[in-house]
Amino acid sequence: MPLHPLLAPLLPIVATLPVMAAQQAAMPANETDVVLVSTDRSERMTVPVRIGTSGTFDFLIDTGSQNTVLSTALASKLALPTQRKVKLIGVAGVSEVDTVTLEEIGLGRRSFYSLLAPLLPASDIGAAGILGLDSLQGQRVQINFRKGTMAIDDAQALGGNKGYDIVVTARRRSGQLIMTDAVIDGIKVSVVIDTGAEYSIGNRVLQKALAKRTRNETMIIKSVTGQFITADLGLASNLQLDLMNFGNVVIAYADAPPFKALDLDKKPALFLGMRDLRALDRIAIDFSTRRIYFDLPRNAAHD
Repeated sequence: MPLHPLLAPLLPIVATLPVMAAQQAAMPANETDVVLVSTDRSERMTVPVRIGTSGTFDFLIDTGSQNTVLSTALASKLALPTQRKVKLIGVAGVSEVDTVTLEEIGLGRRSFYSLLAPLLPASDIGAAGILGLDSLQGQRVQINFRKGTMAIDDAQALGGNKGYDIVVTARRRSGQLIMTDAVIDGIKVSVVIDTGAEYSIGNRVLQKALAKRTRNETMIIKSVTGQFITADLGLASNLQLDLMNFGNVVIAYADAPPFKALDLDKKPALFLGMRDLRALDRIAIDFSTRRIYFDLPRNAAHD
């Protein structure tokens, strides 16, 4: 049975921390926070982030992570005192980790205050930290795959909704935006966009529904908590979101704890990773209106 290389991790959900919009500094009118995006070895997006007056440091952008996370090395470098422990739910299990309080975190011209951030080893994160949903609530995140940029601001400042081909309204659960009107090879599935994962990860209910498309291969997934889990590989020919189609979706099936944490373990569910999202020209995730906007390439297949 072939063994495949490590996947980029499905990034964490903090079980004991509520997901709330962080306090934000006011921005001057008509100044949009646009940050040039780089990629790590797993092709996940990173952006330069300031911690107080220090930095910048490379943080992963992860719409699958409820909370902003800091590496233990960076916390030590900045002499940040540890706070209470929290339970951190990763793709491969649950760990109890220390936290620090980030009095101010800056991205471009925008700042967020008083974030309680879990600590993880930099070797497991693959970066200095993770920019999670607590730093993204109440605003729009726009990723332009053609230009390699990410912008964070309100919808009007980012040009409104012009140029997008598909608009999907999601429902919110624990800060996550979940699309429920998706169909994968004829099976209705709930979809969460996860910019922190390279490949898409499906739950066991989806695997059972698509049993004929499961391959006799496995993959080892490493979580940011340092834990490992074995996943079965499958290939779906078509994922349809509204009028948009993603073809040849590679899926790693696993009993990943985040599915249960988000109450997505009883019906087919999928965390949609970067491998498939890069087929788009642009994507905008609007946390204030619960809408997700897709800009398709000219040769994209859609109805």
